[in-house]
Amino acid sequence: MDTYKDLDRERLIDRLEDILNLALKRAEQAEVFSVSSRTTPVRFEANELKRVETRESSTTALRIFRQGKIGFAVAVGLDLYSRNRDELEKLVDTAVETSQFGSVANFEFPSSQNRTAVDVFDPTVRETSLDKMVEMGKELILKIREHTPQLLCDVTVNKGTNLVALVNSQGVHATYQKSSFSLSVEGTLVRDTDLLFVGDSQSSCRVPAGVEELVSRVIRQLEMARRNASLSPGLWPVIFTPRGVAAALLTPLALGLSGRMATQGTSPLRDKLGQQIFDKQLSIWDDATIPYGIGSYPFDDEGIPGQCSTLVRDGTVCSFFYDLQTAALAGVQSTGNGRRIGSAVPRPAVSSLVINSGQVSFQQMVEDMKEGLIVEQVIGAEQGNVLNGDFGGNVLLGYKVEKGNVVGRVKNTMISGNVYELLREIEGIGRERVWVEGVLLTPALYLPRIAVTTKE
Repeated sequence: MDTYKDLDRERLIDRLEDILNLALKRAEQAEVFSVSSRTTPVRFEANELKRVETRESSTTALRIFRQGKIGFAVAVGLDLYSRNRDELEKLVDTAVETSQFGSVANFEFPSSQNRTAVDVFDPTVRETSLDKMVEMGKELILKIREHTPQLLCDVTVNKGTNLVALVNSQGVHATYQKSSFSLSVEGTLVRDTDLLFVGDSQSSCRVPAGVEELVSRVIRQLEMARRNASLSPGLWPVIFTPRGVAAALLTPLALGLSGRMATQGTSPLRDKLGQQIFDKQLSIWDDATIPYGIGSYPFDDEGIPGQCSTLVRDGTVCSFFYDLQTAALAGVQSTGNGRRIGSAVPRPAVSSLVINSGQVSFQQMVEDMKEGLIVEQVIGAEQGNVLNGDFGGNVLLGYKVEKGNVVGRVKNTMISGNVYELLREIEGIGRERVWVEGVLLTPALYLPRIAVTTKE
């Protein structure tokens, strides 16, 4: 069955209501969530086209309140358009069975609300041919290898479309379509026994105008890594590129600002609302309303309208991001961040995390540095106590700066620190912001001192 075709949305809602009505015979409240998706990745390995495939999937989830407790069941691949009610009844049976072991239902499902229109669907994504996608992949490889012919490139060009629907016993009947298009490249350069890894990606709900932006970012990496350089162990100033911010700082920041971690008492920021914890230059918000953003949506996976929530303003902690459950525990309203990862129950998760731009260019940051490090990519950064804000890992791609100039790539180098301590003092925030993996919009961050260790 084609799980993503232009089926009558009213018919889809009718089938979800069939499940809802079955559930309400045995529960006080109920909610049915459905998502159907089709993705088509085109993959290149070592500069050659390797695979073109189309994947389809569908997930239907039922959540109920029964005798004051939450029951939950999920079905993958359920044919909502079949007239067979047995599978629907099995879904309800499972939700009822799990409710006896479920947590206390301390919130209400939302009623129908006004939702701001958010542009997340571009029909040209679906219309983009496989030939065009293959052509984009070949062009990306060709242009990068014009600069470095020895580079081996793994490239993925991916398009996708989703149909999301939700109904509940409080009167919500909502659907939306969403598209996605992404380009990613990972390059490997072998120089004797030396391996250099470069790469980048871009993604949106729209088809990009071309590959030039991605090409230029990878070529910049290759230029700065043309020579090798060494950096002595110690405390050094560090510039995190946008990719470096995502690799090293994003996870501890997101965990610290999560309403789930705050209500569990594990976030270091749990009792810091209204306090200045970070440098006054820093502001952070979560925004589900950015047009054509990969993380955007008109409503979250619980039916709450997508919104823009200020988390940090001028260094002061303003809010956490919540789903319905954690918001109820905190005595606040959901921020519209209830997300379902795979087949799991909703949990608070970022939509698009945004960091404010600053006043200096990347080049000005470099020129200001007498000696230090630029961090482009880190691996293993989540091995520390990330709940406490700690990070540390190997610098997979980074460059040494001497007297305001990039002199080469560093090897066998590690960095470590605590995100709350490091972001108390920021030397500079970049003017230019870049999307990383479609979920973080950030400039480069220039921090005055980070622990750097090296080995021969």
